[in-house]
Amino acid sequence: QVQLVESGGGLVQAGGSLRLSCAASGTASVGIFTIDTMDWYRQTPGKQRELVAQITSDGVTNYADPGKGRFTTSKDNAMNTGYLQMNALKPGDTAVYYCHALIRSQYHGDFEVWGRGTQVTVSS
Repeated sequence: QVQLVESGGGLVQAGGSLRLSCAASGTASVGIFTIDTMDWYRQTPGKQRELVAQITSDGVTNYADPGKGRFTTSKDNAMNTGYLQMNALKPGDTAVYYCHALIRSQYHGDFEVWGRGTQVTVSS
């Protein structure tokens, strides 16, 4: 199996920055694996999870409107880790942030994995 673990969340004042990380680790049963596409989502209570940013296997990035111009996603293929740099944070960015990845593995083929989320709270 492959597990995604997010980190970097926390409490920040409006206008501040946070850098979220999403590290993938796998058991021996999956063999060698890579992260193909990684997405970042966020969710607030009572609302559906919404896409924030995406980075493809080729490094092409896409951003949803809320984060355009403020958020940057990247991926370190050697470390099997993705990042979401969030600048100029607003109280409206307060949410639990999740990473989601398409994994390509040696023994289990392709499959999707979700992280457990990390809380981001932006105070006004």
